[in-house]
Amino acid sequence: MPQRTENNFWLLKTEPTEYSWHDLVHDKVTSWSGISNATALIHLRAMKPRDLALIYHTGSERACVGIAEIVKGPYPDPRAGNPKLVAVDIMAKQPLEVAVTLQQIKADPAFVGFDLLRISRLSVVPVPAEMWKRLLTLAKMA
Repeated sequence: MPQRTENNFWLLKTEPTEYSWHDLVHDKVTSWSGISNATALIHLRAMKPRDLALIYHTGSERACVGIAEIVKGPYPDPRAGNPKLVAVDIMAKQPLEVAVTLQQIKADPAFVGFDLLRISRLSVVPVPAEMWKRLLTLAKMA
């Protein structure tokens, strides 16, 4: 099997009162499960180990706060009892130097067409490489 040379990038939304970036840091690795939206499941099924994901807090915070790495690709969601529903395992990598707010993303022309803005209820969002780079710049990490 040929080795991959590129990572894919994702954004994973979570309500911080239910499971936050700090919870992931504490747990180190967690199963990202409980997803039932068909489009979000397509994205979960496309994830591979070593892909990177921004953790985005919803609710009153509405900001990207940390970077996680996919450490185990899709497998049947053990909590769902339905083999069509999948989960992936993620590991906390590092917090963002500066949180990147939804307001900043909406105001930046680099994010025109971004699914985070286009399909706002989607909980798993692919992030094109150029937008990933821009998000890291806004987070003072590039």
